[in-house]
Amino acid sequence: MWKLNLIYYYFSMCGIAGFVNPDVSESSELILNRMLTRIQHRGPDECGLYLNKQACIGNVRLSIVDLASGQQPLSTEDESMWIAYNGEVYNHPELKEDLVRKGHRFRTNCDTEVVLHLYQEYGAKCLLMLNGQFAFSIWDERKKELFLARDRMGIRPLFYTFKNKTIVFGSEVKSIFEYPGIERQLSYKSLKEVFSFWTTLTPNSAFKDIYEIPPGHFGIFKDGKFNLKRYWSLSFSKQNGSSGNLGESIEEFSSLFEDSISLRMRADVPVAAYLSGGLDSSSTTAFIKKLFPQALNTFSIGFEDKDFDETMYQKEVADYFDTNHRSVSFKNDDVTDLFEKVIWHTEIPVLRSAPFPMYRLSKLVRDSGIKVVVSGEGADEALGGYNIFKEVLIRHFWARIPQSKIRPLLLKKLYPYIPQLQNANVSLLRLFFGYQLENTRSPIYSHLLRWNNSGKIMNHLSQEVKDSIDGYNPIASYAESIISEISDYSPLAKAQFIESNVFLSGYLLSSQGDRVAMANSVEGRYPFLDHRMLEFCARLPDKFKLNGMDEKYLLKQLMKGKIPDSVVKRPKQAYRAPIASALLADKNGFVDNTLDYSQLKETAFFNPKSVQLLLKRLKNSSQVSEVDNMALMGLLSTQVVHNKFVRDFHHLTQSELRRGVVMNRKQVKINK
Repeated sequence: MWKLNLIYYYFSMCGIAGFVNPDVSESSELILNRMLTRIQHRGPDECGLYLNKQACIGNVRLSIVDLASGQQPLSTEDESMWIAYNGEVYNHPELKEDLVRKGHRFRTNCDTEVVLHLYQEYGAKCLLMLNGQFAFSIWDERKKELFLARDRMGIRPLFYTFKNKTIVFGSEVKSIFEYPGIERQLSYKSLKEVFSFWTTLTPNSAFKDIYEIPPGHFGIFKDGKFNLKRYWSLSFSKQNGSSGNLGESIEEFSSLFEDSISLRMRADVPVAAYLSGGLDSSSTTAFIKKLFPQALNTFSIGFEDKDFDETMYQKEVADYFDTNHRSVSFKNDDVTDLFEKVIWHTEIPVLRSAPFPMYRLSKLVRDSGIKVVVSGEGADEALGGYNIFKEVLIRHFWARIPQSKIRPLLLKKLYPYIPQLQNANVSLLRLFFGYQLENTRSPIYSHLLRWNNSGKIMNHLSQEVKDSIDGYNPIASYAESIISEISDYSPLAKAQFIESNVFLSGYLLSSQGDRVAMANSVEGRYPFLDHRMLEFCARLPDKFKLNGMDEKYLLKQLMKGKIPDSVVKRPKQAYRAPIASALLADKNGFVDNTLDYSQLKETAFFNPKSVQLLLKRLKNSSQVSEVDNMALMGLLSTQVVHNKFVRDFHHLTQSELRRGVVMNRKQVKINK
């Protein structure tokens, strides 16, 4: 009996796709070609496929390390295991040395081969040895077993679904939709999650029966069955302990941060840095310049609307470190101009417009000839940087004397950029911030207010959708799922746990991170998300993170004298982008056309009358509330997700494939 293996490479970013089936059809090569072409933006440098009678896996590659070799899929010497891999393992040289001592032989210098041999040696336990960001598949030909894994924090995405006894997987949902017979339908249950948490709860995705490997998990598919297991989670438990000495903690943090930066500068191509003008990006820039004094390229985004602009601070830091700095100005028109393109890449409704400027910024990076950029994401979650952390402490303080007229006034200081709150009296503050004020025993107390406000978007859902999800309470379900894990955490630690496990991986690193960066073939790297950094920060006393109302206290102490003093002392400014002010100023009718009465009736997600009343209120208001801003974004992006992935989606044609990366030279290997 013939056993067919096809391996071919051609120039086309990093993404993976594939499927495993006991009886692959004759069209499997074409199917995998289509799946990979859909995500060729993730890997424009090379592409490769491996097919046999049961397993088909492929990769599109953005070459960062070992440019001359390292093509994928890549096999062990005896071709018993094949890997398709997305990401970077920064400590692969050290891991390789250990494997060589154990007798493993290597043909390349890439991290992909190290991961494959590490799995061959240690199995799933190898995941705990990896320092990096990754999502990969390994097909074991002898065991007839597929192994899927995702990094600890979920920096790199990996989705999957089932068709009969076949598992289909890919870095993006659009790739999976190229497989024949996969149903394309937005999940009502997931909509309820998005309109609560700003994202879905893994393993759910925005689409019915399409799932995502959760951060810190792996899955094994064998004999038509799939088992999902967790291999890592971030613990804030008190029992981990800490010396409690600020000086010693600063020294240890500095050492870890320096090593994390050093690892993430490993590449065979230039590595740049994002520079927002805030503490986090200024800190990463300072350490990069300390370790690598040569010229550094930095990039930033400015705003036409001065309420959102931080250009002055960005320029100050760029001048301080003498970087080769480039900036792009984001205009209000860009929101509508980029709307459909960005949502095509997020693959999920969004409640904020923040991904749109990040898309423009990553395009500037790529247009400047850069593939890799270092970012300060993760510092706020690890070191208590967000207002939601201060908010929970103030609400706890207020809850001790619920009738106090003084304590709620503290909340005004957190949101100077929201005019309605600055002008609010105590009664209005109580109305806005007093939701479940005294329910301090709730494991999700820190996020009850945010999720309640987001949940108001569900008032616009159609009766059909409301009825179908009436019995599902995602907030209660999530609270129940974590209550035992975080029962002994401090109020701050509980808030950090939730923010890190829901918002960070599900939204910030996805819609605002991987998806818009990789849309432009740019890889983001995150020193603050090194698992050693996260575990160290989780053990710190609360006062080293949030000292009174002084956020990221330890980092500020470390960076004194290393970055401009104005950056250390300036108040935290949340990264925001315009929503209603930009969308409603559009002259081409994007909002009215997308939320047209007949369109809303056709998709049946929302009540057309309720939506029309919202639009009328927005157009006649001089000040738009944050809730209404989120509602407008949520309604629009839901409609666009449906239009792009359900109504208008089609399988790529042969002519579209020829214009892509697939129909190129092939190397074919056939074994009997």
